[in-house]
Amino acid sequence: MDDEKKKSGKKKVIVYSTPGCPYCVMEKTFLKQNNIQFEYIDVAADQKKAQEMIDKSGQMGVPVTDIDGEIIVGFDKEKIKKLLDIK
Repeated sequence: MDDEKKKSGKKKVIVYSTPGCPYCVMEKTFLKQNNIQFEYIDVAADQKKAQEMIDKSGQMGVPVTDIDGEIIVGFDKEKIKKLLDIK
């Protein structure tokens, strides 16, 4: 982990998603409501990123969330809250 990330306390959040996925929409809305910055990757439009998601998670379903290397499959609100220290 680099020093800047340690100072800010921010974790790198990547959400692998597709436009038509209702759980993806719920997760992105939840993150925005909690002022969590995240990188959104549309795996329907980017085959390389889709393969990256499968390599990381072993899953083809979305959403897949990468929080500093910790992989969450599906919209697991409680696990996301714990990893991002959301009350």
